Amino acid sequence: MEHPAGESDDGVLRVDFDRRLKLEFHGSRITSDAGLLAYRELDDALGLTDLAGAALSECRRGKNTRHMLTGLLRQSVFARLAGYEDVNDADRLAHDPAMRAVVNRQGLDRTAASTSRMGRFETAWLSSDANLTALAGLSGVWINRVHARRPQTTIVLDMDSSVSETHGAQEGSAYNGHFACMCYHPLFVFNQFGDLERCSLRPGNVPARRPDADQHSGLGRPIADRRRMSRCRPAGRHVPRCDAPVVSTEL
Repeated sequence: MEHPAGESDDGVLRVDFDRRLKLEFHGSRITSDAGLLAYRELDDALGLTDLAGAALSECRRGKNTRHMLTGLLRQSVFARLAGYEDVNDADRLAHDPAMRAVVNRQGLDRTAASTSRMGRFETAWLSSDANLTALAGLSGVWINRVHARRPQTTIVLDMDSSVSETHGAQEGSAYNGHFACMCYHPLFVFNQFGDLERCSLRPGNVPARRPDADQHSGLGRPIADRRRMSRCRPAGRHVPRCDAPVVSTEL
């Protein structure tokens, strides 16, 4: 009997794939953050995270430490460079090949730190008094390392405050009438290249100028002392520059 559709019935329809083509899943070897590897190369050339790791104090008491502090700091910093604002993506990034290469070049077969471990690192281990002191001067140490390779004749220091809005009951958070929000009111010092020389986290209700506090010299003096003692001291001068509300005799 002829086929009802008017076609001849030659049996079962078969397809024959090209056997030279293979489909494989390599999700664990794929990354969308390959640009981090270029940053890591620059980091290796300047030794920035190695400097930071040497400055941090180990506060963990256990002997079974899977991740070193330097590796955890790299994961925290490089994740921000890739656009991840917090540690919520750490579990996924722990398996990312680019992040594994960033954290430890010798441990590509091991995963990076998990979300819970990164949370403890940022909120507990880094927040010890010794590490907070080290972090306060870390950006200046990095700047010294870079400027030692390319000395500057003049350093312009820009001092200004900013707003960091808060959404909860964080310690030090307060309402600021000027910014009309609950916030912190940090003070920053940048050089003319946009590098952060030093900063100070302040409660939200601290005004830009507070005559009863030595906050301005507290930021400026460590910068001047650091440069005076380093090999990258500018041959010319330091030029402070700031908005009118920040100006004080201490500068």
